[in-house]
Amino acid sequence: MSWKTSVCEANNIQIHYTRTGGNKPPVILLHGLMTNGLCWTMLARELEKDYDVVMPDARGHGQSSAPEVGYQYNDLANDVVGLINVLRLPSPILIGHSMGGMTAAMVAAHQPNLLRGLILADPTFLSPSMQQEVYNSDVSDQHQQILNMPLEAVMAAAKVRHPHRSAEMIEIFSRARLQTNMAAFEVLRPPNPDYSQLINLITIPSLLLYGDKGVVTTEVATHLQSLNAKLQAAQISAAGHSVHMDQPEKFTMMVKAFLDTIVN
Repeated sequence: MSWKTSVCEANNIQIHYTRTGGNKPPVILLHGLMTNGLCWTMLARELEKDYDVVMPDARGHGQSSAPEVGYQYNDLANDVVGLINVLRLPSPILIGHSMGGMTAAMVAAHQPNLLRGLILADPTFLSPSMQQEVYNSDVSDQHQQILNMPLEAVMAAAKVRHPHRSAEMIEIFSRARLQTNMAAFEVLRPPNPDYSQLINLITIPSLLLYGDKGVVTTEVATHLQSLNAKLQAAQISAAGHSVHMDQPEKFTMMVKAFLDTIVN
């Protein structure tokens, strides 16, 4: 694997990223909370033959800067815009999961001329009451405890939760978890951006992929499609919030098919 890692300075922080490289159409993969760019390794391997895949670590994650403040979705979106501009990526396609999905939707809604296409993998399109519920939950307390655990213990617990994931991915995700700064949880503070307004503003070809046991429901997907003729949506069965990890073959197939329609 000849992937390169580097750091670029954008939006007043250091953004660490992994890149497959080559003179090919660029695709940027945006991860969710408590993960990092390398957590997209499986998809990147499937795409690298045809695409220059860029996998940044969001602020507070991986090896990127972890400032004390600045974790609203607006900040995360500005980081992505900065990355695109500094690396001079021509019309990239954004693929984002969870927090990365909401971030990608923000970029697509407010900087439409920057992008060629958009794929949202079960983005954090939560109702106001659910946003509050998540924010009030013990998710950050649990993470504080995990930060005090050795890697081996984090990996052992992950293996129990995800028995079907490979040892390689268990390790990648566990290392990413231990690299997630507590400040990053500030992104959970309500209110999130209004996702209906964002979808309404998007003018590029877009695809929403969601599981049958995740965040986005069929009702929400149908509603969003009614707002924007550019948006396609597809449900992947037997998949939860981590739709790209629960059904990697189906997810990859749908991603490739969509990319073919906008690149070729």
